[in-house]
Amino acid sequence: MSLKNGITRAGRTLDSPRKSLGSGVVHALTLDNPAGWLTGEESVGMSRDRAMKISTVNRCVEVLSNSMAVLPVYIMNERTKERIQEHRLGRVLWERANEAMTSFDYQRLMLCNELLRGNAYAWIYRDPRTGWPRELIPLPPDYMTIHVDLDGHVWYFFTHPATGEVTMLRPDEILHYKAYSEDGLEGISVLRRASLTLSTARAAQLYENSTWMNGGQPSGILTTESDLGDSIEVVQPDGTKVTVDPKEQLRRSWEAVHRGPGNAFRIAVLDLGLKYQPISMTNSDAQFVESNEIRVADVCRFFGVPLHLAYAGKQSYASNEQNGIEFVNYTLLAYETQWGQEDTYKLMLPSERAEQLRIKRNLKVFLKGDTAAQQAWYRTMREISALNADEIRALEDMGTIPGGQEYCASWNYGPLSQWALLSVIRALGGAAKLPKEGDVKDE
Repeated sequence: MSLKNGITRAGRTLDSPRKSLGSGVVHALTLDNPAGWLTGEESVGMSRDRAMKISTVNRCVEVLSNSMAVLPVYIMNERTKERIQEHRLGRVLWERANEAMTSFDYQRLMLCNELLRGNAYAWIYRDPRTGWPRELIPLPPDYMTIHVDLDGHVWYFFTHPATGEVTMLRPDEILHYKAYSEDGLEGISVLRRASLTLSTARAAQLYENSTWMNGGQPSGILTTESDLGDSIEVVQPDGTKVTVDPKEQLRRSWEAVHRGPGNAFRIAVLDLGLKYQPISMTNSDAQFVESNEIRVADVCRFFGVPLHLAYAGKQSYASNEQNGIEFVNYTLLAYETQWGQEDTYKLMLPSERAEQLRIKRNLKVFLKGDTAAQQAWYRTMREISALNADEIRALEDMGTIPGGQEYCASWNYGPLSQWALLSVIRALGGAAKLPKEGDVKDE
């Protein structure tokens, strides 16, 4: 199914008639949104396009969305800790979420919506016969509204972007990932929560751009002892008359020659007794560099991204490694837990959930970037008999080997099945001998 058809069919019944509210968007009345025609986000924060032009915001969104998108998705039996290799959800979880998107594209888009819009929605298109999910269709968050009826039931209203038709969706038909929330129903985007910090960063960016566009000189004064006179009328080639201010005309002619980085440091030729007096203000005088570092750190704090991932800060390699571990544990783990719980409840059957089947994402994929840490982890897991050779090779996308299913322990890495015997041999030293076939007789 194409995305266009998916959005068109979103909310229409596959097994029961769908209710419609006619045209227009149903908005709740809030203090941020008193009239129902603003989302609330734009009225208290900046637009997403402007925010993404701030380099720190752009980098934080890319780091978070790409990090979540590369995580391998799998289904695990929490009771036996066994991964389910073949499952009907594989086609939408780790193959293609829909006709137009790979699993990577889908997950990256969903986290971008959660960060920049506060909420990420995906319609679960199910097979009409079996009810199993066939595609996950992302829906524009700006066209979704949540409503709680008098009985406390939650409903989702989707407004078609082209037709304006409003349809109602049940909660089990929508995957909903929320950002920070004050009511548990709708998330609040980082742009709203960090609106003051981002506005300051945006203003500083515009100031810096204006400084360099003016050739590094914020402003200057042209002085002369002559009287430039008042406004005069000038006849244009077409016969029309235009009022011209001599001072404004002089200012424009000066800026046309000397304004902009390409015209910086050009030699000025002055007549009519004109003198130019620059008014300079360096970035160091305004502590611009120092304040820029503070703004970068503030933005990173809102997103939960370490400074070194935003190409900022002066940490050592050891501290960057520790910051990377904290990024996985205290930022990505929260998203992985939220998404796993939502996916498990909405995509799996009640009978599967009763068997403790869960949808999870493997955060250990980030160990691949540090070979030394990865080798140490593999060695430790094998020494304590947590992983065997085949399981380690599977994590490295390698095939099985003869004897690779045996779990080994620290007694010279002997197999666990002979652990008791090897312990006796180690205790007795060279006096012990392995029993031969036929030496042991039944009593």
